Amino acid sequence: MSDSKKLRRLEARLARFEAEHAIRACMNRYMVLCDALDASTPLDELAGLFTKDAIWEGVGEKYKGTFGRLAGRAAIRDMLGKYMTEPAHFALNVHFLTSELIELQGDDAARGSWVMLQTSTFASGPSHLNAARLTVDFERGKGVWRMSHFRTENLFSRPIDAWNQPEALPVPR
Repeated sequence: MSDSKKLRRLEARLARFEAEHAIRACMNRYMVLCDALDASTPLDELAGLFTKDAIWEGVGEKYKGTFGRLAGRAAIRDMLGKYMTEPAHFALNVHFLTSELIELQGDDAARGSWVMLQTSTFASGPSHLNAARLTVDFERGKGVWRMSHFRTENLFSRPIDAWNQPEALPVPR
């Protein structure tokens, strides 16, 4: 194999790694902002993680009815803005992502999938544990990767008593 061919292959691999990193960073920023949704959340930055014609939807029996389907960045922004209340809707909200797979579909499109675990305590008092499968399409425009189709499908949801109990952890003695 010629040196120029080796160089092109290395450049293509590097471009793929850089794209995957940018997609992962976009998803991470979305989760970080969603973990702290309150009246001070930078809503324009949050909405800006989506393409102008993006779709955000709940799929499956539980989330289709709960979240529905939103089309366009403005509609997604309005939905997220409803969580930005005083007092905050969430007293505690943490998203954990696992089982990641990012697949590039050409130079400017990709699909990512994750399993998400969400631990929440609402300002009204109750706590909840949710797991969902996320399937997210991404598009690159002007060098920036954004979400173009965000799908969340509930795997399970359970109320719990409370997080961070004062009791000592049970460990073998």
